[in-house]
Formats: sequence, structure tokens, C-alpha cells
Amino acid sequence: MNDEQIIEMTRQAGGEFYEGFAGSTNFVKFTKDDFEKFAKLVAQHEREACIEIAEKQRYAMHISLTSHPPQNGTAVEIANQIRARGGKHD
Repeated sequence: MNDEQIIEMTRQAGGEFYEGFAGSTNFVKFTKDDFEKFAKLVAQHEREACIEIAEKQRYAMHISLTSHPPQNGTAVEIANQIRARGGKHD
């Protein structure tokens, strides 16, 4: 997720933005309900990104017969790409 997407989801969830001291930092005020809405929007965004990864691999048929048991390389590749999302600011 990029900053614009995060800001948009914050607004959609009902978060209110406030400038910090000397305009250096933005703060967001959330109610508990707002925070829950924000969490759901973030989860939805991440699900969509994972679906996109899976759909890109839809017709790839890489089978690794050297692994025990043999694994579908496509499934392994999808899992690896999803894991890699954890360290990125997309």
C-alpha cells in the first residue's frame, strides 16, 4: 500500500486528521468503530492483492518432482510472493 491508499482508507473509515507540532506530523483520531472499519479496509486491500498474485499464476503449471512430496511449484510461488508482501510498503 502506498501513502495515498492509506490516507484514503483512513478517510473512508471516518478517521479525522490533525496536524502535529509545527505541521511536522499528522495525527489521526479514530473511534473504536472507525478503527474496526479501517482494519477491514486494510484486510480487504491485502486480500485483493493476494488474489491478483494468484490469478497471475493461474495457468502456470510448474511441478517440482524433486521435493518430497512433489509440490505444485505454482502454489509454492504464490505462497512465497504473499510472504514477501510482509516486508514491502506497496
